[in-house]
Amino acid sequence: MTTPTGSPALATLLVLADGRLPAGGHAHSGGLEAAVTSGRLTDLPGLAGFLHGRLDTTGRIGAVFAAAACTAAVPGGAVAGAVDRRRLDELDDGLDARTPSPALRRASRVQGRALLRAGRAIWSVDPAHRDRHHPVALGIVAAAAGLTPVEAAVTAAYGSVSGPASAAVRLLGLDPYAVHALLAVLAGDCDRLAVEAVARATEPVDLLPADSAPLLEIGAEIHASWEVRLFAS
Repeated sequence: MTTPTGSPALATLLVLADGRLPAGGHAHSGGLEAAVTSGRLTDLPGLAGFLHGRLDTTGRIGAVFAAAACTAAVPGGAVAGAVDRRRLDELDDGLDARTPSPALRRASRVQGRALLRAGRAIWSVDPAHRDRHHPVALGIVAAAAGLTPVEAAVTAAYGSVSGPASAAVRLLGLDPYAVHALLAVLAGDCDRLAVEAVARATEPVDLLPADSAPLLEIGAEIHASWEVRLFAS
């Protein structure tokens, strides 16, 4: 999407990437709460390592699948004149296979449904899209908003670290300026991942990235069993 002056639709991208979008993202810590409670993460350097690791695993997968879903969700894109629903289903199945933790699969679909609900209210997303993993839902909503696959990918990459970073301020009482400085450092990596994601967006699902983060998976299962917690995941 471009503005009437021919510039990228940067304001629309900001709306979609905004943590205040009513899509439930603020309720999820991306595994940070479990890491903090276990004592694995206690300070700013620990947060920096956590965010780098999350971006290189969850962030990479999310970026590629969001770009692929955005490509498939544009009418006249991958399938001339129609949304490629079969491709979207395959992407959903691919994310199931890449997410061993039932708790993380549930969290991804909960966030996906919330995002699609927001997309229906804001950008007239097709009501047929109701139950998708979050990266797939992000690609669908980005397409409905007129954004490009690279913009969907950078939103996914950035979201994989901005959510945990925000949670760290609440959970550890870290200096918000220092935390956002970490996000600024990671911005270039988010852009790089987005470019890589678009280059692979039309590959068969089995060939897309499948980077794993076992501690996040284990932590998610433990976290889901807690009776009292600040975040949903």
